[in-house]
Amino acid sequence: MNLLSLLLSLFLTVHPTSAQLRRNFYAGSCPNVEQIVRNALGQKIQQSQVTVSAVLRLYFHDCFVNGCDASVMIDSTNNNKAEKDHPDNLSLSVDGFDAIVKAKQALDAVPNCRNKVSCADIITIATRDVVNIVGGPWYDVELGRLDGLSSTAPSVDGMLPQPTDDVNKLTSHFAKNGLSLNDMIALSGAHTIGLAHCTKVLDRIHGAKKDPSINATYLPQLKDLCPRDVDPRNEIFMDPTTPGKFDNVYYQNLQQGRGLFKSDQALFTDPRSKPTVNLWASNGQLFNQAFVNSMIKLGRVGVKTGRLGNIRRNCETFN
Repeated sequence: MNLLSLLLSLFLTVHPTSAQLRRNFYAGSCPNVEQIVRNALGQKIQQSQVTVSAVLRLYFHDCFVNGCDASVMIDSTNNNKAEKDHPDNLSLSVDGFDAIVKAKQALDAVPNCRNKVSCADIITIATRDVVNIVGGPWYDVELGRLDGLSSTAPSVDGMLPQPTDDVNKLTSHFAKNGLSLNDMIALSGAHTIGLAHCTKVLDRIHGAKKDPSINATYLPQLKDLCPRDVDPRNEIFMDPTTPGKFDNVYYQNLQQGRGLFKSDQALFTDPRSKPTVNLWASNGQLFNQAFVNSMIKLGRVGVKTGRLGNIRRNCETFN
């Protein structure tokens, strides 16, 4: 074996996902994959605007548990309680799942694309598209993932960041996936769009111990929107200022004490993350660039290749 072959072999061993993923992965098998997914997504968003934040959240919940392998899509059976039925995933909107199913159906309607594109890659493309559709940056996605062969509720335990986490806990969650403090701050910016259930913040706004980090005028607004006896199904905007637009106002809100979750506001109160919050609050272009870089890094987490995965015929069931 010559030196070049040896180095290539070592690279493939140490960085199998980097070797697997590439832009235009489907150029030979389904060249219009991204346009087909975007068209299907556009139709779904016309039916329900919730689809935008639902798809984005689905991506995070998938990648943080055993990697970006569409395992969160799998339905439970009598013999297996799947990821989507773990308590931390019960709040995932049905519109997110439906958007991916609809995109899969649109691809399968094209003969040369039928069963050629993984559900994991569909989620990745759709996530980029929803960010862009509501004003966020466009970026080229890396493709070539296979769908995972396992999905269990217990595998979700302790893997997802919680609304009450401080920066230490947040950093730990992201570090498990090879993501840095900066990645964590950038990806938290996804909270610039979407909704959260009132039940996630009841203790923060109605608890016996007052949270001094909440803006004095924001707190009564939250209490009105989420009273103690609120219907558990009630939701509230994550970004109270520009909830339907992907922008850097999320960080400006944190400067004003208007972060919805304790984990959001912690980014401003903690001296390790505060300088970055201030930087991105003042420069949306820098935030967009950081967000894109971190999303691409997240998309490389736990990629399945070879015998570790396949391309599902139905995104919600194993082959």
